[in-house]
Amino acid sequence: MQLLIKNVKVLTNNGQLEEKEVLIEENKIVKVSKSISSEAAEIIDGKGQLLLPGFIDAHIHLREPGGEHKETIETGTLAAARGGFTTVAAMPNTRPVPDTKEGMTWLVNRIEEKGHVRVLPYGSITIRQAGKELTDFEGLKEAGAFALTDDGVGVQSAGMMYEAMKKAAAINIPIVAHCEDNTLIYKGSVHDGKYSREQGLNGIPSVCEAVHIARDVLLAEAAGCHYHVCHVSTKESVRVIRDAKKAGINVTAEVTPHHLLLSEDDIKGQDTSFKMNPPLRAKEDQQALIEGLLDGTIDFIATDHAPHTEEEKSVGMERAPFGIVGLETAFPLLYTNLVEKNVLTLAQLVEFLTEKVASVFNLPYGTLEEGAIADLTLVNLTEEEKIDPNEFLSKGRNTPFKDWTCKGWPVMTIANGKRVWEKGSVTV
Repeated sequence: MQLLIKNVKVLTNNGQLEEKEVLIEENKIVKVSKSISSEAAEIIDGKGQLLLPGFIDAHIHLREPGGEHKETIETGTLAAARGGFTTVAAMPNTRPVPDTKEGMTWLVNRIEEKGHVRVLPYGSITIRQAGKELTDFEGLKEAGAFALTDDGVGVQSAGMMYEAMKKAAAINIPIVAHCEDNTLIYKGSVHDGKYSREQGLNGIPSVCEAVHIARDVLLAEAAGCHYHVCHVSTKESVRVIRDAKKAGINVTAEVTPHHLLLSEDDIKGQDTSFKMNPPLRAKEDQQALIEGLLDGTIDFIATDHAPHTEEEKSVGMERAPFGIVGLETAFPLLYTNLVEKNVLTLAQLVEFLTEKVASVFNLPYGTLEEGAIADLTLVNLTEEEKIDPNEFLSKGRNTPFKDWTCKGWPVMTIANGKRVWEKGSVTV
């Protein structure tokens, strides 16, 4: 099977746009050239739009098994395809947790059956994510886990984390951490700052996150482990990671679109669409995250797509679950609010969603070149659309970006050589 994509622009190595044609055979890009002819190929007219490598999201929640009322592998991967993502990494805070070789095998088979894009499953660091007993790292890796995390909860014991890191280093698998010291949460639902005081809500202080990162980078250095920090949110965290990198410690980090684009100043009343963990921090934290991304302290962008039902989110700021959806809006939001405002270049944004993610986790994806896997996203950079949660393919509608007007909408996604989503199509 061949696909020939004509009339598209691609990004060159120096960040310029060039008109090209791209030939796909089976699941590989076999030719990228000014002009390609193939009588056997199905022709796709790109209509002068931008063709990019498929985006990679190293941090999403698919909720299956156990949370299918919020999201499933099928709906979540369709949402990913609509957002231009061709590879996503699914967190293990499901019920049951993929904490055994058998559980991971079931999950991998379910992904194969229901997934519309590539899903890389995380295994958990501890059994049931309870922080009491390490899982069988070797068995999880053998069954298909690409990294290990207890995301959703921080590993509270330094000794437990140190043992995990030594064990992970021995089999060359990354430890990925949600950083939060439970003794410093203080029953908080939002950031401990101006907003929490105005609203009379308990706040989560910045040090709650940063102190865990400071502990963990030293443990990672001692263990010789690749340590990756999830959803960095504070200026103190950025400083700790920057210092650790300068010291030669093998630490990498991610930031979400919502922490780059919003602060506590943007929260409307007690709208639970703005409740996520880590919470939206102060304006100076938001600026520190942008600076950290630009100077290489933070390696890439990940959405932390976390769907919940409307009913679950309707019980007030203190009781509603943490989390927002992000897969279907990430690129348009970032393009419109960072690239168009000259904070990032288009080439930088694309790298933060493709090559940089692949580099951190040593993945063979994220490039548009001859011989590469045919993961591609066609994007319309000019047409403006409002974000309408009713159009989401995700079961989740919980977004703080409702009615934001954006450019840069994906219009077609090709994953592993197959068209998995196209604008206007109802089903795939």
